[in-house]
Amino acid sequence: MLPEFYHKCLSSNLTPRQYATLRILILVLQSYRTIQIEKLAALIAIPIKYESRRRHLQRFLMLPQLTTKCTWFPILKKWLKINHQKPKICYLAIDRTRWQERNLFVASLIKNKRAIPIDWMLLTKKGNSNISEQKRLLKSVLRLLKGYQVVVIGDREFGNINLADWLSKQGCQYVLRTKSNKYIRLEGRDYQQLKSLNMPSIKSFYLPQINFTKQPDWVKVNLAFYWSQTTRKKDKNEGWYLITNLSGLKPAIKAYEKRMGIEAMFKDCKSGGYNLEKCQGNDKRLLSLILLIAIAYTCAVNQGQAIAFKGVKDYVCRLKENFRKEKRHSNFWIGLYGGLWVTTFPLCCD
Repeated sequence: MLPEFYHKCLSSNLTPRQYATLRILILVLQSYRTIQIEKLAALIAIPIKYESRRRHLQRFLMLPQLTTKCTWFPILKKWLKINHQKPKICYLAIDRTRWQERNLFVASLIKNKRAIPIDWMLLTKKGNSNISEQKRLLKSVLRLLKGYQVVVIGDREFGNINLADWLSKQGCQYVLRTKSNKYIRLEGRDYQQLKSLNMPSIKSFYLPQINFTKQPDWVKVNLAFYWSQTTRKKDKNEGWYLITNLSGLKPAIKAYEKRMGIEAMFKDCKSGGYNLEKCQGNDKRLLSLILLIAIAYTCAVNQGQAIAFKGVKDYVCRLKENFRKEKRHSNFWIGLYGGLWVTTFPLCCD
């Protein structure tokens, strides 16, 4: 189930007993798609009493090795070396997801319309992240992606001049959606809000090197605007106002469209896959469980790609219909349920 380089990275960081526990947990995650500690304790196949299994699991999730820097980053370095040769462009999407009292801030690498989680942090509040939290998460990710051409993508939460200026100084490109109430100043004109530009709603435009916000000392940005033909009739649809340092409208739009991969990943990790929102553990155990989800998620994606490459995905999922623009099932879905099909096949034969 785990690729060979996963074995090498994980086994070098854990004892044989700990590594065996991790492999069992990954197998259970793929088979039963739950991260509730009580259910995991009931499902892990260790021949000891239930209460002992539950405590064993709780102790395992508190291991100091189960962090992104100790366990996940070595795997990602190997994965990048195999799948992402330098100086290839890396599209890095940042976003938050919330459930109950949890507020998770994630940075992910976009790959084939899905996102590979790189690093994450729990915020101690319900609202948006601030610039210091954004810098703290991105610094570790940018160190990992050193040598790659990085394009950072963010929605309206991140469309501020502070982050744009910082990313420029880090040598990164960016495409950040901003709110329509922000002010810009065109050459020879006074400051005005974006929503007052009165551009025709069916058109897109690109404005290079404009003053963004009323703070005069910040770096100038490019502004791209896009109004989707498929959503222009929807209520409250104001289009995409994008601040960027990419040259041209099409590169900016193409880059921002990739952000949807992180939304798909959140769905896969929550109701569409591992039911992350049902976790009740403390912060440390939750972060360890998210690490296990990241390992299981990438394994499922790899397995789905392998099944598709072998040409046997017809046994797992419905094929793409002629009238559909997108395929019905992702590589993650194919890998997750393809593994279950193989697991249950001998039982069905009997």
